[in-house]
Amino acid sequence: MSTLTIEGWRKPSDGSKSVPLGEIHFEVGAQEHLRLEAAEEQLNNSDQKEIFIDVDMSTINLVLPVECGPLSDCQFRVYLSSPSGDKRGQFHLVGHRASDDGLIYSNAVMIDQMS
Repeated sequence: MSTLTIEGWRKPSDGSKSVPLGEIHFEVGAQEHLRLEAAEEQLNNSDQKEIFIDVDMSTINLVLPVECGPLSDCQFRVYLSSPSGDKRGQFHLVGHRASDDGLIYSNAVMIDQMS
């Protein structure tokens, strides 16, 4: 299991600019890690740009900054980056705030750095 503390962001539902939210803490267990790796492989073998994986918030021990409030949904967004032509999988946590449907997201993490 990997415990992550990553900078979080909030993008209001009115489309205005993203603002820093503070740190988001969550855990990625073995099952989630396998799902992330499978999504990365699927992206490498297809024309898809991204894959969203539903997350059970009770299994990742999600801790958001107090001012964020609860989320109405939570997913991992998986996509490929190619900094030097080598397509590597990255993911970040995305969800919507229950109070106003504003987008909440974390900075990205390389999937292979979690091994």
